[in-house]
Amino acid sequence: MGIRINLDVMMARRKISLGDLAEQIGITQANLSILKTEKAKAVRFSTLEKICKELGCQPGDILEYEADEKNEND
Repeated sequence: MGIRINLDVMMARRKISLGDLAEQIGITQANLSILKTEKAKAVRFSTLEKICKELGCQPGDILEYEADEKNEND
């Protein structure tokens, strides 16, 4: 699987909408949605920092590594 993004989980815990979070951290809803739906290829550290500051969490609360089953046997 690789890197899993748990932004939707953290947003639900903090009871904040996509639009509100996007506005508070200064990025577009479209870009935040790409990150939330795990379609992003990269995330800037500055964006991750703003998200963590706003949600009161750590980067590890948002980003999670999941090993691929086929790679575990290598």
